[in-house]
Amino acid sequence: MQRLMRISFLLLTACTLFGVDATQAEDKKAEDKIKVILIDGQNNHNWRATTPIMKKALEDTGRFTVDVTSNLKEGDKPGNVKDTVPFPPDLGKYNVVLSNYNGAAWTAEFQKTLDENLKTGKVSLVIVHAANNAFGNWDQYNKMIGMGWRGNGAGDRLTLDADGKEVRVPKGKGPGAGHGSQHPFKVVVRDGEHPITKGMPKEWMHAQDELYHGMRGPIENVHLLATSFADKAKGGTGEHEPMIWTVTYDKGRVFHTPMGHDVAGMRCIGFITTLQRGTEWAATGKVTLPIPKDFPTAEKTSSISEK
Repeated sequence: MQRLMRISFLLLTACTLFGVDATQAEDKKAEDKIKVILIDGQNNHNWRATTPIMKKALEDTGRFTVDVTSNLKEGDKPGNVKDTVPFPPDLGKYNVVLSNYNGAAWTAEFQKTLDENLKTGKVSLVIVHAANNAFGNWDQYNKMIGMGWRGNGAGDRLTLDADGKEVRVPKGKGPGAGHGSQHPFKVVVRDGEHPITKGMPKEWMHAQDELYHGMRGPIENVHLLATSFADKAKGGTGEHEPMIWTVTYDKGRVFHTPMGHDVAGMRCIGFITTLQRGTEWAATGKVTLPIPKDFPTAEKTSSISEK
């Protein structure tokens, strides 16, 4: 009897210890994930439809946790994501700020907090599509994003010449920001050795989207990773326009893409992969997430289903 009791005690002790170890392992696994705060609540685009897509795209990798905070207009209804945190968020709890926001100015205190945390490298920033329309009068933000939806008097423009060399068009010359009709278009990788674009095809077809052209800004410490040709037949400039880039903001890293106008653009596997890898790079300076086998080719788009 005593022997049976001893065996039972040892088994119980082992189970308890293994249970503690398993719990600790799960806690450690959660700690290792990149913590993202996604800001929405105001936008001239359908943020209620696009926020869930970006949240899911990041969390499906197993690499991220994503909280959502909505800076709503007074009386406006909340978004489709229920697990929101109050705005403004505590940036000390996060590694990355992902902006799906284009609306009223954030408070001066939150602007200062983001600026200071980004400069010191405590947090990184990811800008998607119309988020680069926001805060035209906030000088630090213009430097954070490199260039965005601004008039031609707001800063320089970046394009490529016939040889693929970068050309800066001075303030006041050439077009300001705009876009032609929505259509699928080709993304041309200009730096295939950067962690974000490494392994991508040299050219790949992006699903129907708005192709931003004539973006303006200070363009300081911008590293151009990919461009797209804005066809005049579609209302574009007839030149290659920036489509994926990074910004070094003091010690902080910024990833920026003007792709992602709506659900159709965000369901593109090229966009999803770019968002995932760009967000991981912004947080860590490295990329471990692979290029999926169903990534678009130079001839064919590839999108996830609507389910």
